[in-house]
Amino acid sequence: MRKLLFTTLTAFGLAIGAGASAQQGCGGSFPSFVNGLKAEARAKGYDAKLTNNFFANVRQDRKVIKADRAQGVFQLDFTAFSRRLISNARINKGRSNAKKYSRTFSRMEREYGVSRGVLLAFWAFETDYGSFQGNFNTLNALATLSHDCRRPHLFRPQVFAALELYKRGEFSPTKTTGAWAGEIGMVQMLPQDIIDNGVDGDGDGKVRLKTSATDALLSGAKMLRHLGWRAGEPWLQEVAVPSNLDWSKTGLRTQLKASDWAKMGVKPRHGKLAGKLPASLLLPQGRKGPAFLAYPNFRVYFEWNQSYTYVLTAAYFANRLEGGPVYNPGKPDRGLSGPDMKRLQEKLTRRGYDVGKIDGILGSGTRAAVQDTQKKLGMPADAWPTLQLLNRL
Repeated sequence: MRKLLFTTLTAFGLAIGAGASAQQGCGGSFPSFVNGLKAEARAKGYDAKLTNNFFANVRQDRKVIKADRAQGVFQLDFTAFSRRLISNARINKGRSNAKKYSRTFSRMEREYGVSRGVLLAFWAFETDYGSFQGNFNTLNALATLSHDCRRPHLFRPQVFAALELYKRGEFSPTKTTGAWAGEIGMVQMLPQDIIDNGVDGDGDGKVRLKTSATDALLSGAKMLRHLGWRAGEPWLQEVAVPSNLDWSKTGLRTQLKASDWAKMGVKPRHGKLAGKLPASLLLPQGRKGPAFLAYPNFRVYFEWNQSYTYVLTAAYFANRLEGGPVYNPGKPDRGLSGPDMKRLQEKLTRRGYDVGKIDGILGSGTRAAVQDTQKKLGMPADAWPTLQLLNRL
């Protein structure tokens, strides 16, 4: 099941969120909160009877909040995380599904320009190829996360998107289930994404993301194209880097043409560099660990999930599923434990950096702060935090 950190909403969804926050805040009595949702639904033009039926059995789900707070897997480094998620069994099953749904994947590549490995990887990570799609009541999950004050603006619009699907006969308030964060189906899509990008791929007149792999895969591909996927372009490529590189240029904040990286001594481990495309050089575990060039399509992954480690692992797995080799793990310096990472984040915050929540997760904000601090201290600025850096601070 997808470990959602954040979900990109459409402009329509953000507009709803802005209006909702002006009408009703989060928290407080849950029944009162639901009454506020009903009032807003009626203000949006939904029939009172339809609205009352939709919200009749909604309940707050404490297990959703527990799941939202328990995402310790993202504290793992890239090597540990990728090895946990990628197994020979998953690779073999992925390649088997590529053959089984070959016509669907060919259609997906033709109509949406998304390579089959990309959707296979998401399908594997989100639901283990559809075998576990989550058993949380979707409406309860969305209402609970909308009521919770951690990030209600992300989930409140999805409640009304679910209401719209209910109006169309495509959602059941009591029977529709999915992930704890409200995603539905084999590739885990939120209600608004289903409205915007749902595809009836098998031609039965319904968009069935839970039971039709063809519908789910084509819908996921359409969503990626909607988010900016560029047909015929790579997304991630493993490279070898010279020992004398200017490490401060690495990371997502810097983009250079692949040909410019080549002039600095960056070499592909396999294939050729996409010379004219802009690319960022990613060192998930510093200059001594794995190295990748991330092309424009890689950034689209962050529209699906904002975990750096998850995104990098999904992009790498897509390459593996299309026949790519195992990456070279190198010999990176030992990283920080969760408690030490929190200590580092606290120290960086006191120095004026915005690292987001003090959670022990090496996210993009922490990486950027680490890289800036390394540069100021005269250390190799590869954005990989070590005990040496923590002690220096």
